[in-house]
Amino acid sequence: MTKSMFHGSDRVFAPLLLALGAISPISTFAQDAVEGGAEEGAHTETFVDLFLEGGWVMWPLLICSVVLVWLTVDLWLRTGVGKMAPRPHVSQVQDLFRAGDYVGAYQFCKGNLSPFCDVTRVTLSFVGDGEEAVDTAMFAELNKVNSTIQTRINYLSVLGVCTPMIGLIGTVSGMKGAFASLGKSGAQDVGALSGHIGEVLVATATGLIVAVPAFLFFYFLRNRLQGGLTALQDVTTALFRKMPYEHLKGAHVGEEEFFAAIPNWVEGGAEEATPVVSAA
Repeated sequence: MTKSMFHGSDRVFAPLLLALGAISPISTFAQDAVEGGAEEGAHTETFVDLFLEGGWVMWPLLICSVVLVWLTVDLWLRTGVGKMAPRPHVSQVQDLFRAGDYVGAYQFCKGNLSPFCDVTRVTLSFVGDGEEAVDTAMFAELNKVNSTIQTRINYLSVLGVCTPMIGLIGTVSGMKGAFASLGKSGAQDVGALSGHIGEVLVATATGLIVAVPAFLFFYFLRNRLQGGLTALQDVTTALFRKMPYEHLKGAHVGEEEFFAAIPNWVEGGAEEATPVVSAA
């Protein structure tokens, strides 16, 4: 996944470039209005010009856009049904269950990384404790998978809230510069005034255009995660249906160490269980 993201690095700047492309006509129009009408052959601003025109807030917005693309690609891969419950993993575990080789199924799940293998491995370690313990362990592990991925999805919502605020900081900074320019030279220095107005427009619009996809992907990936979890739960539940718990009672399939033991006073009897304090 990391290699594919580096090969797709041209998409990293997509949100920012889209923002700058959408802002270009607005910024140019504002500058022309302030200057009182520019010549028809005026120089067209490039993306780099717009980026620099937006001021220092464009750098944190650029970082936010990179994080947005990275999270979106990563979560898209994580929440797919094929990633949550890979078909080869499911087929192999089903064959081992049909053969009654639960130890082999545990070892296979331990050696393969996927949410399906994690849930199945943890659940298999509780088969000796009965059906109720198995159900509890299964749903606890499903909730763990959901919580891990949902936490990452929530960062998209954070980006959607923070980027307009960052753009608003650029707005305040640009307006402060505009008023400072008016205070020093009045309306005569049109170039400086138009530069500050351009900074306001670029910073504000860029923050909004980064925020909108962040919220869209947040809701879309959240629903995609729920669909993947439902499929994972169905596959895992089907594995443990009609489990022969009567033959597995007390069995220890996994490799987890048990720390609880019989109380030491039970083995030795009441007399040995009484604590003795030796005098110095």
